[in-house]
Amino acid sequence: MTTRTLRIGMNGITGRMGYRQHLVRSILSIRDQGGVTLEDGTRVQVEPILVGRNADKVRELAELHGVEHWTTDADSVINDPTVDIYFDAQVTSRRYSALTAAMKAGKHIFTEKPTAETLAEAIDLARLCESTGVTAGVVHDKLYLPGLVKLRRLVDEGFFGRILSLRGEFGYWVFEGDGQEAQRPSWNYRKEDGGGIVVDMFCHWNYVLEGILGTVKTVNAQTATHIPTRWDEQGKAYDATADDAAYGIFEIETPGGDPVVAQINSSWAVRVYRDELVEFQIDGTHGSAVAGLNKCVAQQRAHTPKPVWNPDLPVTESFRDQWLEVPANGDLDNGFKLQWEEFLRDVVAGRTHRFDLLSAARGVQLAELGLQSSAEGRRLDVPTIAL
Repeated sequence: MTTRTLRIGMNGITGRMGYRQHLVRSILSIRDQGGVTLEDGTRVQVEPILVGRNADKVRELAELHGVEHWTTDADSVINDPTVDIYFDAQVTSRRYSALTAAMKAGKHIFTEKPTAETLAEAIDLARLCESTGVTAGVVHDKLYLPGLVKLRRLVDEGFFGRILSLRGEFGYWVFEGDGQEAQRPSWNYRKEDGGGIVVDMFCHWNYVLEGILGTVKTVNAQTATHIPTRWDEQGKAYDATADDAAYGIFEIETPGGDPVVAQINSSWAVRVYRDELVEFQIDGTHGSAVAGLNKCVAQQRAHTPKPVWNPDLPVTESFRDQWLEVPANGDLDNGFKLQWEEFLRDVVAGRTHRFDLLSAARGVQLAELGLQSSAEGRRLDVPTIAL
């Protein structure tokens, strides 16, 4: 069996997502399983190079996980001809310049999103990728979640009939940081540092809506900063200048030309009363389904009850018990790892990854339009991006 090793410079692995999902659960897992097997039987092994600004933290992670190479010099990794792939999980403000340098150096890139702070920069990255011919992948992790994989399968099988609407609920209570430590970094709540739930989550919602339903045609959003004061990692109070909640309505057009209304609420100032931290419900003429991170339940038209509104009587039927769970019918691995494996196969094959920098630019576009919509109090069209 032929074996090939891809060297991957991983920048930003001291952060929560970079460490937990990309390093430990993806690249190290792939390394420890012996690599990825390609269609022709070739085995592709991975060799991570850890990159970060804090030498002590990076060294500690390298020693903990048996990684031979680490550095605080990102430029040296980007310009090293033996490095095949550059991965970026830094804060958004540093991403554009790093991805630009990596592609100009001939590196394939895999990156968290948003890919840039502005749509213009995101489009520049997509154009640079096209001109350099490198393979670029952008994390679209939610489409690999078991719940959404099942939901997409129902769409493909025509379970819903004509799809009418989608409703999404995402969020949880992020503690302010005074009495209890916050679960998210303080920069998330400072607009000047690239924070805000719209910038963070609308990039996700764009690819979720595209991947499940179709093209996003319009956006109407209302943002809010519900918690105006928070406390940072040093226990110091600061003004939360970024939005911590967003309430969006999107018009979608399916591949068949049908209109779908999507509503998605996103909040870091909400307490959870649902089965999972994110849930999406699709309603159609022939059936409905609700999907979370892992679970998906459905109700077909013939099994739909006929409730009658009567506020004078207590509810006697258990609505949740009237839904059936959708089986996985297969083993669904960690979503981040699955996309990494797909991306590595695309790199070796020299082909375009399906979730590329143009898809990422559409996510940045939707975030910009969402903020503009809220500021101007109106619905906005989502123009087609052409490179």
